[in-house]
Amino acid sequence: MDSKGLILIVEDEDAIRLTVRDYLKKRGYEVLVASDGVGAIKQLLDYEIDLIVSDYRMDVLGGDYWIKFLKKYCAMKRIIITSGFLRPDFYIPFSVIYKPFDYSELEQRIEEMMHGKPESAPGA
Repeated sequence: MDSKGLILIVEDEDAIRLTVRDYLKKRGYEVLVASDGVGAIKQLLDYEIDLIVSDYRMDVLGGDYWIKFLKKYCAMKRIIITSGFLRPDFYIPFSVIYKPFDYSELEQRIEEMMHGKPESAPGA
């Protein structure tokens, strides 16, 4: 089966990271994982990532600085941010899915983004 694309999962909770990885692999995606922003940067340097699914809050390079990094250095990438902690008034310039989310909802968002242009911040 041909790959539908290469996705990087950035998530510090092992259970979520590995479950999402397995779910997407079964649906035909190639999947890499990282447990924090530093590990994600290494994967971004080593591979041509099609889409990033990243948690917002992580102990190592997460939160606001991770979002700033993604906006500055990965603006042409397709990015989905997941979080159970974001306030609705906190502006994230990427697609956001709030935890807990249904894996089929995540897969649908990935499909939509993979067949369209990368999302970017208004005015960016």
